[in-house]
Amino acid sequence: MIPVAVVGASGYAARELMGILARHPYAELVMATSRADESPTVDSLHPSLRRIVDLTCVPFDADRVAETARFAFLALPHAASLDVTPALRERGVRVIDLSADYRLKDPVVYADWYSHEHSDPGGLAEAVYGLPEIYRDRIPNANLTANPGCYTSTSILSLAPLIAEDLIERKSIIIDAKSGVSGAGRSPKLTTHYPECNENFSAYGVGRHRHTPEIDQVLSDVGRLTGEPVEVLFTPHLVPMDRGILATIYAEPKREVSERDLKDLYSEFYKDSPFVRLCEGLPGTKDSAYTNFFDMTLRVVRGRILIVACLDNLLKGASGVAVQNFNLMIGQDETLGLV
Repeated sequence: MIPVAVVGASGYAARELMGILARHPYAELVMATSRADESPTVDSLHPSLRRIVDLTCVPFDADRVAETARFAFLALPHAASLDVTPALRERGVRVIDLSADYRLKDPVVYADWYSHEHSDPGGLAEAVYGLPEIYRDRIPNANLTANPGCYTSTSILSLAPLIAEDLIERKSIIIDAKSGVSGAGRSPKLTTHYPECNENFSAYGVGRHRHTPEIDQVLSDVGRLTGEPVEVLFTPHLVPMDRGILATIYAEPKREVSERDLKDLYSEFYKDSPFVRLCEGLPGTKDSAYTNFFDMTLRVVRGRILIVACLDNLLKGASGVAVQNFNLMIGQDETLGLV
């Protein structure tokens, strides 16, 4: 059993993560931390984990984490991971960070989009982007894995085969994505207050959503050998449901393609990716809810490529893929604890 800690135990993604780790055949959840002064128990924060996780949260202390755990999952707000990651890595703890602090390779881009200077450029340079379907060969040896965002996972997995084969125009991609309210986190906000978001459907972050440069960066890396950088037009929307993401993506092909050709391409590209499911019908958010699966279908409509994709933002979009990364980092099958 490999001792692991969850740093930042109060959020929705942490709840899902601790539930997975509690039943994982190789992980032993030995510590959970919280910034709350009263040192709450995990099951008081998350009653669904009663009799599943029997831990009392403690304040974060890098020495204490390193004494008891070999891995730390950081379920912290953006910028907060910068305060703890260097100290953990200096003490030999391998880190899987669920925040956005180590996803963007350029610290200038990070500062521009997150309005916060990056204080750990060395860690940023060493971090491996934790999307196994794209970086499976790099993750096993990583000491710092930057877990991808939920919108980004949906978008990147939908488009990567087309970019890798240079089949589409790279500056005409439109990503129209919708997320459940849990994607905004557990901390109260006016926009996610029940009377504000219930019976309402709205766009947000238009032209400035922080996942935009992350999508551009990874897709440009996927297609670095075959063409120019990728620049997507990404518009997120808030949907009054608890969880799930649905994205409808539009791309302009460089040459005529058929749906059969696309399905063959995607089947080959993802043949070693157990959590990618190509669907004949149109997937909905309930199909992938409470699972680590990514569901997707492809259509050719009036000469354009249309992709409809879904995943659970708290699992495949956060804690589930974190455990996928953990599995690869310990040399085990990436599906352990997830199916």
